[in-house]
Amino acid sequence: MLGLASGDVSLFTDKAEGIGRAATPPLRRLLRAATRWRWVLLGGVAAGALAGVALTLVIPRQYASAARLEISRETARVVKIDSVERDTSIGDQEFYQTQYGLLRTQLLAERVARDLGVVDDPAFFKLFGRRDLFEGGKADPSTRAKRTEIAGKILLQHVGVAPVRGSSLVDVRAVTPDPALSQRIAQAWGEDFIATNLERRFEASGYARKFLEGRIEQLREKLELSERQVVAYAVQQGIINLPSSIDASASGAAVGGRSLLTDDLIALNSALEVATAERIVAESRLNEVKRPDASSIALGNDAIASMRQRRADAAAEYAKLMVQFRPDYPQAKALASQIQALDAAIGQEEGRVRVSLQQVYDSSQTRERALTARVEGLKGDLADLRRRSIQYNIYQRDADTNRELYNALLQRYKEIGVAGGAENNNVAIVDPARLPDRPASPKLLVNLVLAMMAGGLAAALVAAGLEQIDEGIVDPADLEEKLGLPLLGVAPKVPVEDPLMALRDPRSKLVEAYLSVHANLELSTAKGAPRSLAVISTRPREGKSTTTVALAQSLARARRKVVLVDADLRSPSVHSAFGLKNGLGVSNFLSGAEDLDSVLHATEHEGLWVMTAGPPPPNAGDLLMGDRLALLVKRLKERFDHVIVDSPPVIGLADAPLVAAAVDGVVYAVEAGSVPAGTVRAALSRLRASQAHILGAVLTKFEAKKAGYGFDYGYGFDYDYGR
Repeated sequence: MLGLASGDVSLFTDKAEGIGRAATPPLRRLLRAATRWRWVLLGGVAAGALAGVALTLVIPRQYASAARLEISRETARVVKIDSVERDTSIGDQEFYQTQYGLLRTQLLAERVARDLGVVDDPAFFKLFGRRDLFEGGKADPSTRAKRTEIAGKILLQHVGVAPVRGSSLVDVRAVTPDPALSQRIAQAWGEDFIATNLERRFEASGYARKFLEGRIEQLREKLELSERQVVAYAVQQGIINLPSSIDASASGAAVGGRSLLTDDLIALNSALEVATAERIVAESRLNEVKRPDASSIALGNDAIASMRQRRADAAAEYAKLMVQFRPDYPQAKALASQIQALDAAIGQEEGRVRVSLQQVYDSSQTRERALTARVEGLKGDLADLRRRSIQYNIYQRDADTNRELYNALLQRYKEIGVAGGAENNNVAIVDPARLPDRPASPKLLVNLVLAMMAGGLAAALVAAGLEQIDEGIVDPADLEEKLGLPLLGVAPKVPVEDPLMALRDPRSKLVEAYLSVHANLELSTAKGAPRSLAVISTRPREGKSTTTVALAQSLARARRKVVLVDADLRSPSVHSAFGLKNGLGVSNFLSGAEDLDSVLHATEHEGLWVMTAGPPPPNAGDLLMGDRLALLVKRLKERFDHVIVDSPPVIGLADAPLVAAAVDGVVYAVEAGSVPAGTVRAALSRLRASQAHILGAVLTKFEAKKAGYGFDYGYGFDYDYGR
């Protein structure tokens, strides 16, 4: 007796599950879902297209006009004087972001509204749906401020600022239903921005000048006070300073200075130096005349020199006479007397010179002593002056500091006045606004594309929701993803009402499909297809009986002895497929009959026998619950190669788990798009609780187009090949 070991069954199950659990690529699942719900997606796109066309026809025409401005980082320098505002460096994006923000201010918008005269224009507010501001057709003067604010907000809503990338250019674009109004707004916006920018610069300079005026006045008063303190203290202490120089550029203010006492000390010290020098010279000359030899002073005296010459001549003549005569010679005596007289005259003259030099020396010494005493006295007075000048210098430094601050602020005040009047504007209109000749919106093509995209997105969301809500098994991949079952095959839905008629044609798609199921079962184990198996479904009319008959016929064509057992005792259908009467059958054997030959029926198919269900019992569950069904399968396996059992459905009945426990394996039939996945999972749980070996699943009544495939099945089941 041939049998299928449990190890072989488990091996087959593992292999089949390994084959069936191949993950479906996400993109393929997405495309499959899109094809499945294609009519929802196409409907959404079509609805979006219709909505886009309708909106394009309904939306009022809008006209756009743009003025291009150039915003420079730095203004042109007319004078080399810094302005109050800081300079912007290259790449300073904060500067441009600030300018773009200033272009979108409410204050600028209200100024443009006033300059255009739209604040008191009813047509302007009517154009933008604010007729309520002109009740009775006239404007209330008391509400002009409110109208100005609302007009500014309206303009801000219809004006855009678009910087030109990589440049200092910016476009101011106005979009309104009136082309002339759009041009006026864009042009006025740029002009008012330039005017506002200039006013802001002048206001900044004016504020700086006003601030400096206050500071200058404060410093002027402080300077006057400090100078009065200096003068008052100098008068009180008797401090007199002489200016060393006068700065004409600073209103004749004295720069530096020295005291009168210092000048006196300097003068006396110089005179003392001169007197000392004269005394030294006089002393030197006096010492010279005291020497016995001729002094330089005596030699320099003309009278002494003349007398010395005369004496020398007389001495020479006397010496000559002494050669010939005696000293008592009269002429010699006369010469000797003359020499003595000359010597006395010379000594007398030298004494007079010595007295004169002594007098000069005494005079210079007296003058030197007087000057020295005066200098020492002035030194004491100067030291006392310095002690009294400490506070004076403090007052003087305070006055000098205040004067420097006052002069610096006064100079800056003058520079700001010059810079504020000479500085150019850094904003210019390089391309004025033009009158638009065609509407900028709505654009049919853009609206159509956007509306179709919106409709497609909404339809995609609806399709995604339907995909999540729908738990039907419509795709072969759902068997693994939703049920965890390996895929044994896919049986297409046949156009005829009775699929059993299609099984009579060996070349039909249905037969080809079940041949694929048969092939998967044959390759599942080394011993081929299981000896006994049952075909079970979740509920009736899912193609369970058709699958049972198709597998039995396919195995019989493979020259196997096959018996088809109809175990659906409540609603038998196998006998109808073969044109047999439901006489003796399974219910008889389960009730105790032992003769199998009386309940087996040969069919027109070679190698295929059928055991019909037999008379319906009062309670089918009681018959199947015993061990007679397992005994029946065992005895049939002794006589046949394969036992195929058509089982009742699982939901609501206890029959299917009993049948599944009596066979080697179970083939689960699932109708495509019919039964929810949750119901199938509940049925599978009941079967697994009965220790049933579920080999895999067959997806029946499959329609490729409904599942999202454009041709056949997408799983290699091309049953038209070769036809």
